[in-house]
Amino acid sequence: MKSRFKKILILATAALYGFPFLYMGLMSFARRWTYPSVLPDLLTIEHWRQLVVGQIEISYSFLLSVVLSLSVAATATIGGFITSKYIAEHRRSRWLLLGTYFPFILSPVIYAAFIYYYFVWMDLTGHVAGVFIGHLLLAYPYAIILCTGFWSRRSRKMEEVARTLGSGPWTTFARVLIPLARGILLMTFFQTFLISWFEYGLTTLLGIGKIQTLTLLVYQFITEANIYYAALSSFLLLLPPLILLLFQRRWLLYKVKGEW
Repeated sequence: MKSRFKKILILATAALYGFPFLYMGLMSFARRWTYPSVLPDLLTIEHWRQLVVGQIEISYSFLLSVVLSLSVAATATIGGFITSKYIAEHRRSRWLLLGTYFPFILSPVIYAAFIYYYFVWMDLTGHVAGVFIGHLLLAYPYAIILCTGFWSRRSRKMEEVARTLGSGPWTTFARVLIPLARGILLMTFFQTFLISWFEYGLTTLLGIGKIQTLTLLVYQFITEANIYYAALSSFLLLLPPLILLLFQRRWLLYKVKGEW
């Protein structure tokens, strides 16, 4: 009885989480879907064909979002890991760590309004570089918060042992600390990628309408009542987080069971 209930629960959960992908995937192939039809009246691959050949702006926005989010995640993870080490070793680490929470006290739109003047002064508004820095201002302190927990007594002892055996600072960092922190670094990379991937407020204000990431494009298509392109862009918006989630699950299984 318990086994049967567990299977039903798993199927219900899978159906619940899989429904948005199924619905938006089906709508992205639809050309006409009118009420009260349960299924689309007409299906076509035209929308996907235009995406593949780059005839629609979704192609550019998707590639821009992927490159931007990967760059932000990589920079924030590396910078956050290094910075967290110095914060953890500082005599006022508690106060320094408290300062990293400041960007999350405010709404991203209000936070962007505070820093908007400086971006205008540096001529960064409306440029990919400005949006990149804006996303980094959110992702970088979050990476520090995540990585700070790694610097425990165990990691410090491992670092001391490596240096006692003659390892230099760079060798200790690359050969000892990085392998030890592989799990937290992967988690930090995934989380900061998602922060950049779904960021809307900062991108809207700092990009001033010129930088169209996929998140902004979804809202644009919804506003225009272009439901089929909105479904296609929404499906693409959910795809990278799903891939990262599956990869993270595989990684955890590999760490626990040694199976990929």
